[in-house]
Amino acid sequence: MQRARRLIAAILSLFAIAGLSACARYTAHHEESFVFGTRVEITTWGVPEAKAREAVGAVLREFDRMHRAYHGWQPSELTALNEALARGETATVSSELAGMLSEAKTLAAQGGQLFDPAIGKLIGLWGFHRDQYEPVTPDPEALRAAVAAHPSMEDLTIDGTRVSSRNRAVQLDLGGYAKGWALDRAATILRDQGVANALINIGGNVLALGAKGEQPWKVGIQNPRGAGAIAALPLKDGEAIGTSGDYQRFFERDGQRFCHLIDPRTGSPATETRSLTILITARPRAGTLSDAASKPAFIDGAHWRQRIAAYGIDQGLRVDAAGRIQVTEALARRIEWLNGSKPDEVVE
Repeated sequence: MQRARRLIAAILSLFAIAGLSACARYTAHHEESFVFGTRVEITTWGVPEAKAREAVGAVLREFDRMHRAYHGWQPSELTALNEALARGETATVSSELAGMLSEAKTLAAQGGQLFDPAIGKLIGLWGFHRDQYEPVTPDPEALRAAVAAHPSMEDLTIDGTRVSSRNRAVQLDLGGYAKGWALDRAATILRDQGVANALINIGGNVLALGAKGEQPWKVGIQNPRGAGAIAALPLKDGEAIGTSGDYQRFFERDGQRFCHLIDPRTGSPATETRSLTILITARPRAGTLSDAASKPAFIDGAHWRQRIAAYGIDQGLRVDAAGRIQVTEALARRIEWLNGSKPDEVVE
């Protein structure tokens, strides 16, 4: 929780509200909650307080529904599907879940299967299905067996709302995908409720609607090994930013850090990168892409630029295992460096 608070503080410090007009149409409204195992924040701008509360309340209720429906470990529609797949059966799911799985399958293929929600068994072996991450030593034989089974989204057959798998080792965990999906759902709900200007933050995945008055929304890129932000970034209407890092969900054992981002090729947590941030320019499904597309690049740090390019993304920043900062030319033109930080390398 302390690490999450530092991240939230870094973001809040960059869009803190000051000198607001007493006129209701310029009033900012801010609410926080805890969903998807992380802190959620929604800030609206330019609508009356009562309307803002109603709209944000609708978003938070939707987040709660999604959390319950698609939890990977507690009883849910997703766990029921996992049980059916493990038995070699075909299951009928909701149209929403079928759509999520179809999109996740496409995104996994774009990322060379490095982002793969089918590796829930590996996540469980490392203990990252729990709310508290304690040092875990997976059973070596179980780990080897899980990797050898090679569960993948490619194993899924999705026919309308009927889902089956040719591989019984598939165990779906949408934890690396649902936050992005929720960002897009929140944007739709807020717009439907008449809110044109808002900033939605789900554990560091952020989507901007409109602007904060005459200024763009601005967010911080967290220092993965300290308090505060290494950079600030203004977001335009419809843009999203996503970060995968080893500094929120992790444990340490014998001086080594083990994060929740598992490399399906080895079955072990990725170690090449401290944090990987991408900026998604305004496009359909920007929120979803901000969550899914950062993970293959984080895991395959040596080829991170090619990994984000596979998703049509040209704005990214990586802090490698040694703390060196790499940034793409496109993002370097927009970013504001903070606290003495600067890039060690600018790449095309």
